[in-house]
Parts: sequence; structure tokens; C-alpha cells
Amino acid sequence: MTTPVRRRPFVRRRRYGFDLRSTALFFVFLAVLVSVLGLVARVAAGAAERRPAWVFVLVAMAVAGCLGLRRRWRLAGVARRAAAALDEAAREAAEALEDSAVPAQRASAPTLPLALTDTGAEADTVAEAVDYDTLTPEEFEEAIAGLCERDGCTEVEVVGGAGDLGADVLAVTPDGRRVVIQCKHYGESHRVGSQDLQRFGGTCFTVHEADVAVLVCTSDFTAPAVEYAEQCGIGCVNREALEAWTDGTGPRPWEAALEEGEAGWETAGAGI
Repeated sequence: MTTPVRRRPFVRRRRYGFDLRSTALFFVFLAVLVSVLGLVARVAAGAAERRPAWVFVLVAMAVAGCLGLRRRWRLAGVARRAAAALDEAAREAAEALEDSAVPAQRASAPTLPLALTDTGAEADTVAEAVDYDTLTPEEFEEAIAGLCERDGCTEVEVVGGAGDLGADVLAVTPDGRRVVIQCKHYGESHRVGSQDLQRFGGTCFTVHEADVAVLVCTSDFTAPAVEYAEQCGIGCVNREALEAWTDGTGPRPWEAALEEGEAGWETAGAGI
């Protein structure tokens, strides 16, 4: 049996031809370089014979320059290593902060009592009631959001702050209605006026698309504010109604919106 001969792959190699012009230019350049170096060496030798002190100064300056360049290179290397170390430390610190950062949980909000059951019996008791006067405005918003969650609302979100357009708490009721709540943490003598209601009324329905709009305060409402709220369909929860909502003895705001004449709902502060 004849074994076939394996053919080698054809590789096309580039052939370099002799170029007289390039060769001549190379030798001319080499001759010029050698002449220049010889001239420099001759001038240096003559200067050394005539002024040896200058030669010593030039040599010293050259040595100093080389040492300076070497030192600068060394310092530049140290600076680069230090910058890299600082960058690495900053990156590690940022990663540590990201790992240790924990979003604020609603569990840290003020403790809220449980709502009453449908039969009126209290589901559970708590050791301490909520003191709304000691809360900050931000904590008050968290407390209202906690009440919404406690009473079965979903998609509860605290959105108060700069650019909130009047909405502090957003939620969806158990029956699917969208609730927009504005929170006013005022002192007892500071009542919510009609201007507050007008600003809230300008955005709660058109911007936030509320099915139920509620303004909750820790004080009371003026008569013009209540009148405006009745005209626009905004629920007003004063301090008394808020405490009733908190301990479960009063209606929830979205439930009171379906009932007329509930105590503390759109009737609070009617005497002022």
C-alpha cells in the first residue's frame, strides 16, 4: 500500500531586494554621525586642556542632573504607589459603607397599637401609646405610613420631602383605592388653614391621581379650611380623629370618606 506524501503548505515569503539608494543614505547618515561625535570629542578635549576647571564643573553638573532625574523618578514612583494605595483604600471604604448601609425599616418607626377587630375586641395590647408631640415631622410621616400598613393597605410609601408636590404618604386601600395623605405636624395652637388645603387640593387629584385625599394633622383645622375640604372632597383628620384611628376606636380615613358626619372628619375646627 502506497502512503500518500503529505504536501507542505505553500507559504509565500516576502523577498527583500537590494536597494542602493537606501544603503547609500544609511552610510551617509552614519558618516555624518561619526563626524559630529568626533568633532564634539575634539572640542571637549581642547576645552579640557585649556580650562580643566570648566570640565570639572560640567561633569559635576551632569552628575547632579542624573542624580536629580533619578530622584525625581523615584519620587514619582513613590507618589504613584501612594496614589494607588489611597485609591484602593477609598474603594474598600466605599464597599464597606455599601455593605453596612441598611435601608431604614418601618419597624424602627414609633410603636403603634394594633387596630380593633370587627367585633370590637382589641386584638392585642402595647405597653406604650404613641406620643405624636415628641415625633419629628419625618417620624410623623413614618407613623402615618405605619397606620396604613397596620390597617391592611398595600404599596405604602413615604414620599415626603422636597418636591413631593403635597404628598407625604401613598398607599392602596384593601378595596383597591389609591390614598394620598399629607401630614402636618403642628403644635396644638397652630391650626391648619385654608391655604394648606388649597395647596394640597391643587395636586392630590390632578397630579397624584388620588381616589381618597386626606390631610392628617396633630392639631385642628380652621373653618375656612374645613369648608374648602368639603367642597373639594378632601378628608381632614384632626388630633382627636387621629388618636381614635391610632387606638382603633375611630374609622380609618378611607372608610370615613364614605360616611358623612364622622367626628373629626371634615367637621373638625368648624368653630374657628
